[in-house]
Amino acid sequence: MANLMRGIPLDALAAEAEHLAAVTRADLRSGDWLLVTTLNSVYSLCLLDDGTYSVAGGWFDRMGISPHRVGVNGCTFGGRAIKSDIVAAPGLFLEFDNHVTTTRIREARVLRSDMGLCH
Repeated sequence: MANLMRGIPLDALAAEAEHLAAVTRADLRSGDWLLVTTLNSVYSLCLLDDGTYSVAGGWFDRMGISPHRVGVNGCTFGGRAIKSDIVAAPGLFLEFDNHVTTTRIREARVLRSDMGLCH
């Protein structure tokens, strides 16, 4: 899929993104958990009141810094164009604001929290 995205016009990528089973920023509220399974890792993200996330798993575990507070820039198709309204979508790559980008996302699942707490 990554090789298929090279050379595709930006407007075509944007149109494709409209049909993804994506988790958008508007879908989440403070305290919600997002479990993201990528090709190589699993990440858990909990949305904090200030719009950042408490993230564990994957790169953050390997660096020994889980859980870590970080923002999410959005998702890419593997290039430089980013959909900033999407937090996670199968087939895309999640990009954190510390410049860490995941491998391709396989699954993204939202777990609602009535308590609004991230532990």
